[in-house]
Amino acid sequence: MRVDVVSIFPDYLAPLDLSLVGKARTAGLLDLRVHDLRDWTTDRHRTVDDTPFGGGAGMVMRPDVWGRALDDVLDDGAHLLLPTPSGAPLTQRTAEALAGEQHLVVACGRYEGIDARVAEHYATRPGVTVSEFSIGDYVLNGGEVAALVLVEAVARLLPGVVGNPESLVEESHGAAGLLEYPVFTKPPSWAELDVPEVLLSGHHARIARWRRDQALLRTAARRPDMLDALAADPGAFDAHDLRTLADAGWAPSRGSSDTGGDADRGHDRGRRPAADGPTA
Repeated sequence: MRVDVVSIFPDYLAPLDLSLVGKARTAGLLDLRVHDLRDWTTDRHRTVDDTPFGGGAGMVMRPDVWGRALDDVLDDGAHLLLPTPSGAPLTQRTAEALAGEQHLVVACGRYEGIDARVAEHYATRPGVTVSEFSIGDYVLNGGEVAALVLVEAVARLLPGVVGNPESLVEESHGAAGLLEYPVFTKPPSWAELDVPEVLLSGHHARIARWRRDQALLRTAARRPDMLDALAADPGAFDAHDLRTLADAGWAPSRGSSDTGGDADRGHDRGRRPAADGPTA
């Protein structure tokens, strides 16, 4: 896979040389290129922004500068991704879908965001997909943090990047649609807290059931919306699951059966709403 990240602060992306992503780059599993947007400016001040039409605080990144950069970086089949607080949530399902693509381009906005015509223009370009995404309901100074999150979430799913592929199946937000169960290691007793006895039993069926119960309880407490999405599938929960959830006080929300069972709204192949503020 090839990933291009365009930013006015390319050094911000230096952590991508570390850990598993850095190893993937070195091994040739990931072709990751970071570009300085100012390389496509034409004035001596290397200007990338200007005042917003209609007034208001802050500055907006110029479409002509971004256009020159993206014309050089995008190719046929590329997926242009723009971090913005008004984008669709980045989810594990989004990352899984993006991991199957060949070329991702992340445009990191700053200030009040990128001129909305950039996304609109490239959404009409044949062979290019445009998506705007958000990593949370908050505002950041720029898109670089979101780019780091997206690249790591996607890169770790590429074949050969994670040493034990089975860990990708069981981890949080995995195929089961639940948060991950709590994990423990040696020593078995620490700070007057003991590892749950079932994990020391060697009884694989009991351990599997305990882990499933813990995942259900954790998800009910922290992300009941995920359970609502699962509840749309009549086969998602067995009788034991339902008893465990009922004891925890969870019941399907009204209308959950209309969700279609898909909690993911993040991987939108079409045009998303224009940015309405700084990147998040």
